Amino acid sequence: MPRAAGQEPQAMLVGGEAGVGKTRLTEEFVHEAARRGAVVAVGGCVEIGAEGLPFAPFSTALRTLHRLLPGELAAAAAGQEDELARILPELGDTPRGPHDEESTARLFELTARMLERLAADRTVVLVLEDLHWADTSTRHLLSYLFRTLASGRLVVVATYRADDVHRRHPLRPLLAELDRLRTVQRIELPRFNRAEVRRQLAGILASEPDEDFVDSVFERSDGNAFFVEELAACQRSGCRAGLTESLRDLLLVRVEVLPEAAQRVVRIVAEGGSTVEYPLLRAVAGLSEDELIEALRAAVGANILLATPDGDGYRFRHSLVREAVSDDLLPGERARVNRRYAEAMEADDWLIRAEERVIRLASYWYCANDAAKALPAVLAASVAARRRHAYSEQLNLLERALDLWESAPQEVREALRPVDYTEVYPPLTSGTGDPSGCDPATTPLKRLDLLAEATVAARFGGERERALKLTKTALRLLEEDQDPLRAAWFWTERSRLVSSLARGDGWEELARAQELVKGLPPSQVHAEVLVRAAGWGMLHNPGPGNLEAAERAAAYARMLGAEEIELNARITVGCLLTDAGDAERGLAEMLVVRERAAELGLVMLAGRAHINLTSQLESMGRSREAVELAGQGVELVKKSRLLDTEAWLSGNMAESLYSLGRWDEAAEAARRGLSVGQSAAPRGSASARLSYLALARGELTEAGARLTAAHAHFGTHDSQPQHRIPLYRLAVGIAAGEGRIADVRAEITDAIAYGFPLGHHRYAWPLLLAAASAEADARGLPVADAGRAAALEVLRGAARALATPVPVWTAHAEFFRAELLRAEARDTAADWAGVERAVRPLERPYLLARARHRLAEALLASGGDRACAASLLGEAYATAERLGSRRLREDLALLAQRARLPLTGADAPAAPPAPAPDPVEALGLTSRERDVLSLVAAGRSNRQIAEELFISPKTASVHVSNILAKLGVAGRGEAAALAHRLRLFGPLTPARTAPPGA
Repeated sequence: MPRAAGQEPQAMLVGGEAGVGKTRLTEEFVHEAARRGAVVAVGGCVEIGAEGLPFAPFSTALRTLHRLLPGELAAAAAGQEDELARILPELGDTPRGPHDEESTARLFELTARMLERLAADRTVVLVLEDLHWADTSTRHLLSYLFRTLASGRLVVVATYRADDVHRRHPLRPLLAELDRLRTVQRIELPRFNRAEVRRQLAGILASEPDEDFVDSVFERSDGNAFFVEELAACQRSGCRAGLTESLRDLLLVRVEVLPEAAQRVVRIVAEGGSTVEYPLLRAVAGLSEDELIEALRAAVGANILLATPDGDGYRFRHSLVREAVSDDLLPGERARVNRRYAEAMEADDWLIRAEERVIRLASYWYCANDAAKALPAVLAASVAARRRHAYSEQLNLLERALDLWESAPQEVREALRPVDYTEVYPPLTSGTGDPSGCDPATTPLKRLDLLAEATVAARFGGERERALKLTKTALRLLEEDQDPLRAAWFWTERSRLVSSLARGDGWEELARAQELVKGLPPSQVHAEVLVRAAGWGMLHNPGPGNLEAAERAAAYARMLGAEEIELNARITVGCLLTDAGDAERGLAEMLVVRERAAELGLVMLAGRAHINLTSQLESMGRSREAVELAGQGVELVKKSRLLDTEAWLSGNMAESLYSLGRWDEAAEAARRGLSVGQSAAPRGSASARLSYLALARGELTEAGARLTAAHAHFGTHDSQPQHRIPLYRLAVGIAAGEGRIADVRAEITDAIAYGFPLGHHRYAWPLLLAAASAEADARGLPVADAGRAAALEVLRGAARALATPVPVWTAHAEFFRAELLRAEARDTAADWAGVERAVRPLERPYLLARARHRLAEALLASGGDRACAASLLGEAYATAERLGSRRLREDLALLAQRARLPLTGADAPAAPPAPAPDPVEALGLTSRERDVLSLVAAGRSNRQIAEELFISPKTASVHVSNILAKLGVAGRGEAAALAHRLRLFGPLTPARTAPPGA
């Protein structure tokens, strides 16, 4: 509580076996919190059949807050009432859509922000009981809150029954995840020892208990607080002699001494769920109101039932008693009680809350073993779950409907109608895929329709493996029941799933879908297949044919009046036009789509337009515009909590900020993309952006770690050039920085073999430039001499095929050409002056600083204008200092030191005649370490170093280790590269092998 009062949200998980005292502990905490002025709301998970009510504990707790703080909660939810009504129906009607893979995340984010605002100036305590019964959506929301709540005086306490959380229980992974969070504490309540049992008995009996009785109770209860109470109650009520050895029988003893009517009511309540409303109980019990009240009074007086806090129903004092009573029912008796509940609810819609009615009705009919009634009820419940974005519960219900399908009478199945919520899935078609002549009022629901709904529910709920299995089942059915349009839809879904699970690139599945729709009448499925195929081609197999395919898809969708599909296709058209060189037309097309999508409220589509617009602007060198547009896109999609879209936009923003030299902002944007991204690809992109920043700053270990993370996110099956080529660029840069020129050549060979498709010059030019710079930097290294000429020729050949449609890539081409000349020792000041002129207008400060470094170096080497060189070095050094580029800063400092030029004050006179300090001594190396480093740079092994310096190999190894530590490098290759780059020694001679003629 004190930490929460300091605006740091707190969470406590309380576990323990049933009856150990979790409820009593939380009750005491709640009373103390209320005494201190906190607003307390309690909600419990509801056990109903195989699945709980979606968001049940949160709905109950928020309903309490709505009652206690009506004005404050309304203000906290202002503007988002429709969405938040999915959890708290009192806020308004639940909208039907939109539905997508980020719908649940949007709802969770809105809930978190509402709680933060509500707890901004008051302490709010949420108690969520019985997490072991929690539905999937509740578990996911709880995890989200614990991970993202950042401010507010909020305390969340959740209890669970530890003995129910077996190895495969769905709560177990959540507990493991929450254990890693700093703001979450977890305690497991142990059983009482004998002394504690004695104190408990003294409190219950209001006197010191007999020691023999204490021994008996402790032995029988094994320290379980609830069983201690039950045993004490039996002793006080005189039933001590009748106790059996079974604790389950112990729980039933006090029920069996009740009057017959009270026993009957207790059995009915046990099968009704965690709580049963009084009007519903009255309708089911079949007693007069006086008889019912008398029976309830007896059960409450015996401490078996309790009135609920809101006073509208009854529950068992402890769930162990309810479970014992329920287990004691006969199979036929259980089905009969559930049937009575269902019939009562069908007869009167007002017996329970409207948001609970459909799912409880489905559960009661299912437990009544009445497939004819259960199937329609379960389908209705699945629709209600979908509207609340509880896709996991929707999936569970649909799978239950699939299990009931064959058991339900044919006339019941034929009376069912398609829900028609599943995107572009064709619910009303004949066997040939022709929708003509199908009447929605008479066309029955099919098993395939259920599989389609379940597939999308699984995908939206993040359960892609289950979705993939469902598509496999559907396609197996379609082998017998020919329906090409439905088959095409399932193959399209399968393509998306295979790709997202990194099981392949999805093309094989899309190709099957394309074959199936050929020759069929026009349909939205056909349009969707065409759009996805065009998009796949753009990303995986760029080429001129993709533009035609995308334009054909857009025209087809327009003909059908499927505007959303058409707009999606037009974004692809715009990208492909830009890649083909018609940049202005391509950008104009995407801008029109963005405006129209925003007008129609299609936020995800507008977000995709922003992603592609910012990417294309960056490829044209218009980074400042890209940053501005990315910021607008982030603000747009944040409101709808499109997390993956926000992650892509953040990654694009990071790329453009990097180009503009705003590296701290770029790092922040990339980290934001990494934190909000839900899918692998945007997280991989963000990791790559962080690797670029680390590499440019000279942090090679960090760059390598980020590159490894990017590879892991993209997986081995991601064949998109826009992902693969930048990773080659990073691998080349890291290998060059570590002095591994052989690895540089291997990576560039693989990259060139992979290819640079149309429109991907933006990724290829930086890659080729990095490889050319590595070759130039390695000139003079013995290990790099062999194969240099061939490597340079390979680079020249690759560059000939690359386009330079805008100045930024023309400048890269000039830089690349100059680096090749430097690698051959043929570069001149004029070459680098041309590079500097080309880069200067581009707003690329890092690239400009590198060009000025090389120009200054060439001027000094040729005896050129020293004042100009000093000015160039000063400007470049200031940029490197501002960016935090350690390597560039070191290179510039060394060049200035050797030329005896100042790095500050470009107009200052040339350096004084005093000799320049020894750069080796400046690195803190001893004279012996200088000798060892010289031999390391020449490619000598420890044994060869030992032979030349007349020391032992072990001593040589110690010297090498000390040198690596002082230089701050990770290996011998990086140390050699650094020595060579800093020109610490004269021309190097290759390592000796054997004397001639030996």
